[in-house]
Amino acid sequence: PGLTGLQNLENTCYMNAVLQCLCSLTPLVQYFLSGRWNTALHDSSQTGHQLISLEIGESATAFGCLVSDMWLGEFDYVSPEAFHSIFGKRYPAFSSRTQHDAQEFLICVLDDLHEAFKEVRAQLCLNLNDNAGPSQERVSPAAGASTRSLSGTSIITHLFEGQLSYAIRCLTCKALSNRPESFTVLSLPIPSTRVCSLQDCLECFFQPDMLTRNNQIHCYWCGGNQDATVKASITKAPQIIIFHLKRFAWQDKHRRKLSTTVCYPFSDLDLSPYISTSCCNNTEYSLCAVVNHTGDLDYGHYTAFCKHSVTKHWYSFDDAQVTEIPDSEVQADTAYLLFYTSQG
Repeated sequence: PGLTGLQNLENTCYMNAVLQCLCSLTPLVQYFLSGRWNTALHDSSQTGHQLISLEIGESATAFGCLVSDMWLGEFDYVSPEAFHSIFGKRYPAFSSRTQHDAQEFLICVLDDLHEAFKEVRAQLCLNLNDNAGPSQERVSPAAGASTRSLSGTSIITHLFEGQLSYAIRCLTCKALSNRPESFTVLSLPIPSTRVCSLQDCLECFFQPDMLTRNNQIHCYWCGGNQDATVKASITKAPQIIIFHLKRFAWQDKHRRKLSTTVCYPFSDLDLSPYISTSCCNNTEYSLCAVVNHTGDLDYGHYTAFCKHSVTKHWYSFDDAQVTEIPDSEVQADTAYLLFYTSQG
């Protein structure tokens, strides 16, 4: 159980890698295997019947069925055809059999599951065609986090949603304001071209930044546009934190892939230097899954490394092929998405 491969439906390795990582996260798997998702979906439909889309329920149901199939332990691999087909109706961008970005797919899946299970339905986004839709990235003044506010609470907000606060200080009158922002994925810049650590990426993200020229703030106290400093901190640490390493960067009007080796710890990742003193969450995390990307912008392939919750061994998931690997192979220069779970 939990060691089931996924058939490649033609250029769907990005989907398979993300699904394997999500289906290796113990609290999320328990939620679906226990059947609680079905109850939540029914309750959500009853309380928001005027707003809920049938496609949302179908997509969440297809995901739940896929989790069950992957944890039956009866198959070497299964086909995600049903989930892909139904999910493609919700997000037409992913309906084609062409390669897509794993991070964008991950954000859409988390958004979709949240919409299906959330307890309070303040508003509903049904389309991806408005340029960004539910996966839209609001770039923070500091370094850039994949963020958006999820209305209501759900298993997704419970497990994955954290809170950032941006402390913005006007350099003219010294007035200080704070802007909160939710996140489920933190997009981290890679500060080196050869070798760096995950800690270096975090330092780069959370370092203070200057807002000048076109990025000036409008200061309420000064009554005009002013230079300012901004510094981010975590005010709520999620139970599962996902880091997106920004390997695809712009250089001289051209996108390129950074092949930098980013060294990341397997356990005892300490986020306390970046967490507000008002936050009382546990600050140490352990690695539980990795999405890898090999190749370049024109041609690439996604795979996943996942730590099995029962055997405690690491496995490589390459579409339908599942292989046990030593811990030493988990540290790879192909890492693109890192999943960490709270040690508390």
